[in-house]
Amino acid sequence: MVVKSMTGYGRAIHSLNGREFTVEVRSVNNRYLDCTVKMPRSLSFGEDAVKQAVKAVISRGKVDVSISVQAETADQARVTLNTGVVEGYLDAMHQMVRDYGVCDDISVSTLSRLPEVFTVERPEVDEDALKADLLTVVGEALDRFDQMRTAEGAALKKDLHDRGETILALVSQVEQGNAQTVIDYRTKLYNKLREVLENTAIDESRILMEAAIFADKVAVDEETVRLRSHLDQMNTMLAGGSPMGRKLDFLLQEMNREANTIGSKCTDVRLARIVVDIKAELEKIREQTQNIE
Repeated sequence: MVVKSMTGYGRAIHSLNGREFTVEVRSVNNRYLDCTVKMPRSLSFGEDAVKQAVKAVISRGKVDVSISVQAETADQARVTLNTGVVEGYLDAMHQMVRDYGVCDDISVSTLSRLPEVFTVERPEVDEDALKADLLTVVGEALDRFDQMRTAEGAALKKDLHDRGETILALVSQVEQGNAQTVIDYRTKLYNKLREVLENTAIDESRILMEAAIFADKVAVDEETVRLRSHLDQMNTMLAGGSPMGRKLDFLLQEMNREANTIGSKCTDVRLARIVVDIKAELEKIREQTQNIE
């Protein structure tokens, strides 16, 4: 399975059975699948089939499909002069000249604009065959479109994996620093009491109890374990391939919640800065996730 970007472009031009089809497929980010097809009226009977072909390849994104077709032979339509109608127009116009003395300015351009002067005969179209040809070219455009977003998806996958590794390294720093914070607190508390009480014996058990209360207050073990678990889930999703964007959105909400809780418990300035770095990486992951199908 591969990760795919929601943005892509594909184009195909192909000649089939006397017609040249041009199909372009492009997409941008969107929460759901929104497909718009622009095509000549003569092909409108195939619009639903085109949308189904798109739906089979794309699960979400705003997709625009543009289709044009051009006949390669000149005998696609036969135009003939409707002589009976033309003669009727001429007789009426000549009578108008005789009866009313108006200028006789009858011309070909004048006659050609009148209704039913020409008869246009079009050959019968086999809609099933035409639809099959159309879908063949649509399929080629979708293949190229998919190749582009697969390449972009590979780059996104690597970036998310690398950022996940960066967060794991930062989490390790928080865990180590948090343990040292408790040790420093206990030492500081001991020195403070010794300074205040001078020669009076210090109650070691009280110091240990106070240190334990402080350690419980600033402990981030549960949050870091969950954050590591969420990062493992992200890597599993990336290995599973698209579609996964919506699941990643939810997972990132959970990771941000854990990061915020860790930040609220960190009393050390240095650790607080590390948490800021974690949040910055999570934000970058969120931005990249918006591009994943």
